[in-house]
Amino acid sequence: MTDVRELTCRSPYRRALWIFTVLGAAGAAVTAAAAVYSADRGGLWGVWSGIALLSALTALVSLRGAVARVSADAYGLHVRTLPRRRSMPWSGIADLQIRMGNEWNHKAPDTRRVGVVLHDGRRPLLPLPHSWSPEDPEFDAALETLRALHRRHGNPRSDHLPVVSRNTAGHGWTGSLILCVLLLSGAGLAVWSISGTAAEERAWKSAVPCTARVPAAERSECLSTLPAEIERTEAGRPRNPSHLYFTGGRPLERLSVSQEAAREFRPGDRVELTLWRGEVMEAAGERHVWRKHVVTPGSVAVVAAGLALAAGWPGTRVLLRLRWRRLPDDEALPSELPFVGALAGTALWLLPLCYLHPSDPFASPVAVVWAAAGSLVTVGLFAWAWRATRLRAPGEVPGAEEPAGQGAEVFLTARFLEPTDYNPHHFGTHIVIGGGPPAVTPHSGPGRFAAKPIPVERLTVKEVRRVRGGDREAVPGHWHIAELDDAGRPVRLAAAPDDLARILRELEHARTPASSGEATGGVPTAR
Repeated sequence: MTDVRELTCRSPYRRALWIFTVLGAAGAAVTAAAAVYSADRGGLWGVWSGIALLSALTALVSLRGAVARVSADAYGLHVRTLPRRRSMPWSGIADLQIRMGNEWNHKAPDTRRVGVVLHDGRRPLLPLPHSWSPEDPEFDAALETLRALHRRHGNPRSDHLPVVSRNTAGHGWTGSLILCVLLLSGAGLAVWSISGTAAEERAWKSAVPCTARVPAAERSECLSTLPAEIERTEAGRPRNPSHLYFTGGRPLERLSVSQEAAREFRPGDRVELTLWRGEVMEAAGERHVWRKHVVTPGSVAVVAAGLALAAGWPGTRVLLRLRWRRLPDDEALPSELPFVGALAGTALWLLPLCYLHPSDPFASPVAVVWAAAGSLVTVGLFAWAWRATRLRAPGEVPGAEEPAGQGAEVFLTARFLEPTDYNPHHFGTHIVIGGGPPAVTPHSGPGRFAAKPIPVERLTVKEVRRVRGGDREAVPGHWHIAELDDAGRPVRLAAAPDDLARILRELEHARTPASSGEATGGVPTAR
């Protein structure tokens, strides 16, 4: 972009946002007055208060979007939002990057915003420009203008545009840490309640029918019975409560029961209700007996263990980001699935142990052996997960292999990420080496049906790197990507690290004349 002097970004929906601001403010004022009027006369003041709060929030959010503005000139970036104004000189900006959103909802389109990387390490996010589509010419033009101004008046780290998404090193981990802490807090509360649940269960099992000698103040600790007649039943859906309604509302109006019990009892049935600590624990009739579910300490211990294991998932995300915190912001991190598998393997022995021995898991020799063996399995699984999530340096080759040459054909999973004459419409899924020149094929063999030879004489390897956030194609995160020069046109080739190194060796061997006697070139490395 030539002769770029300044840029101003405002929301394209300012008029609609101002209208919503006025309507929300007016609605908040009217409904607040209605709430005050209803409170004085005992009306539905709570409903009016909720509507007033919702209207006020609508007005506030709309006002925030309407007043937001980002401008750029020779002096730097100037950001205006509802609470504050801020200016960032180009000399203090190290880089500009794209930050992707909507990673949790794969059905929704990705959102794109511009992030600023300052020399002091902070990473503020600009309110504008904002795109809800991967193809947005206005967003792309605004971003290119910002980059042009940065190149002219600042000192960018490089010409590369980082794209930061949920699976890259530059994505924040505060949300994962908060989720982990919340789940661990829930697990701690569940563990704290195990002793009380066990005491209540013991009290229920030891409760005996009340007698005339039991004082009135202590009758809640024994079992008392009351007769009742069912007036009607209400069987709800599987996730909705079911009820029994009693004639005359005696001894109570209704009782929440299971769906099965509501279907088994009939209107007119006489039942005997068993009460303990002020609650109906049993309803016994001629055709059916319903008993209230009593929470056991084993089930609470299982919930606590499940919450602790669930906290391991966001915990592993934090761990991976801390482990690879020195990577560039847009480099893809390894998947946390190996750690999730280790947590699932731990659940197989931990949950039954917690259910059978909730209060003291070391009460018996069998439980001790069980816990010790399970702990060893967990340590092994996490050691495997730690090794499985390691990152290999681009171009790192564990052992030298001779090129395939004219030997047997070998089909390697790889794909060129740009359409070319030898990869039209991204049709290639494999590269075949051996038995002839390297070629792109849409299948895994055997045979070279529909294969298109690769013009190796046109290709030059420039760089081998890891997957970045900007590689939007379906490329696994553990693959490596070779940046190639195809007669002046940049082309990317992606494959697993070992397969990519083997393909590059074969391309170099096929490009070098056999009579030259030159050694096979190695694989270039990147940062």
